[in-house]
Amino acid sequence: MKEKALRKPDRYCDGVSDKLIPLESLDIEKVKNFSGMLEAMEKTAFGARSLGEAAKVLAAMILDKDCLVVGTFSGAMTVAKMGLLICHMIDWGWLDVVVSTGALMAHGLVEGTGMLHFKYDPTMDDSELYFKGYNRVYDTLELEKNLDNVERIFSEILDSMDHSMPMSSEFICEKIGEWLNEHTRLPGILKSAYRKKVPVYVPAFTDSELGLDFATWMMKKELKENPGTAPFEALKKLPLNFNPFLDLCSYAERIAGAEKVGIFTVGGGVPRNWAQQVGPFLEIARNRCEVDIPQKKFHYGVRICPEPVHWGGLSGCTYREGISWGKFVPPEEGGMYAEVYCDATIAWPILVKGVKERLENQINY
Repeated sequence: MKEKALRKPDRYCDGVSDKLIPLESLDIEKVKNFSGMLEAMEKTAFGARSLGEAAKVLAAMILDKDCLVVGTFSGAMTVAKMGLLICHMIDWGWLDVVVSTGALMAHGLVEGTGMLHFKYDPTMDDSELYFKGYNRVYDTLELEKNLDNVERIFSEILDSMDHSMPMSSEFICEKIGEWLNEHTRLPGILKSAYRKKVPVYVPAFTDSELGLDFATWMMKKELKENPGTAPFEALKKLPLNFNPFLDLCSYAERIAGAEKVGIFTVGGGVPRNWAQQVGPFLEIARNRCEVDIPQKKFHYGVRICPEPVHWGGLSGCTYREGISWGKFVPPEEGGMYAEVYCDATIAWPILVKGVKERLENQINY
């Protein structure tokens, strides 16, 4: 019988011989700023290390002048008062494209026009909240009055548009940004995007307050012109031509024309999937249509999301899994990725502040 191999102390390795990276205890007395904290966290373990590594990748992605950076955002981040982070990232030139949920943009329009969100009082019953016009998002309240005000602003913008032109979410977001730039002094995501000429795409546009406002605007317009028409028949008339494939074409052209592409993601959902599927789209378009379209994969990726991978959904899907779909460059071929499993309202501000300090001090990692 073959003797079972046993570990022997005289053959134990010391880590260094295998070129392993040693860790260091986090000494907060030596930390002077957010950048230093993230650098120190990179040498620790668990979530702290992943956030430190995210700072390294994000800084590299921003510093790479050949890289077009796509930011994807889902979840109630504007209700959670994280909207200025997106404004800053656009204003600083960190984002070249934004892909978002319509809800995030709608609630961002609320704060961008000076309206308020409120802290939820848990002694109030949800039925009571409904009748008072308070819409609850976990521990925060969005006022129905706010959404009605947003609808009036959006209707004014829609009234001013050329209704003969086909429209897309990119076009609509640009027009809202233009209105904000002309009528408000407050910061706003779409205002910053308009000023910096950063396109904003909302792939699931009808799944949002903005989408519902758009639908009721069209319904009212048709009913006014043809009284007595059944409400949903009026909507089916589609007084405005909304074409989501204009978004797909616009986004794909930008990606195809870039030297490199990177992605910064908060949450997951439709924005992440729509943004990432551009690689497979370019590939199958090239193969099926027999056209000369460049194939593109993301070289960089930073993701902040608490969704675990084992549920099988896209929100928790790892970048490594995305390599199998042709969405990402493998690490062994130069791809750089970091994934932070954390509430974005905790990790995102620390990451942005730390990387901003790092770049200001010209520290390249």
